[in-house]
Amino acid sequence: MILTEVLVRPLITEKVNSQMEASNRYTFQVDKRANKLEIKKAIEEFYGVKVSDVNTIVVPGKSKSRFTKAGFIQGVKGSYKKAIVTLTEGESIDLFSM
Repeated sequence: MILTEVLVRPLITEKVNSQMEASNRYTFQVDKRANKLEIKKAIEEFYGVKVSDVNTIVVPGKSKSRFTKAGFIQGVKGSYKKAIVTLTEGESIDLFSM
């Protein structure tokens, strides 16, 4: 897999922000076909940091529905894969300046 296709986007939530400060862990949405070695190599190449650990999770899709004036609307929110990356001591990624 090409390394430019591995990382989709960084995920920014309150829980992720607290993990960034406390544990030096960053969360990214990644391609579903990417494995841990490809994710580690992509992070190290793009951000210039040393990765110590990579954990991956496949978040399942969910069905969503709502009632509007036009009637009942149903749809599906797609599944995706996310990677929680732990950096070595002293390393950091500045996600907010990009």
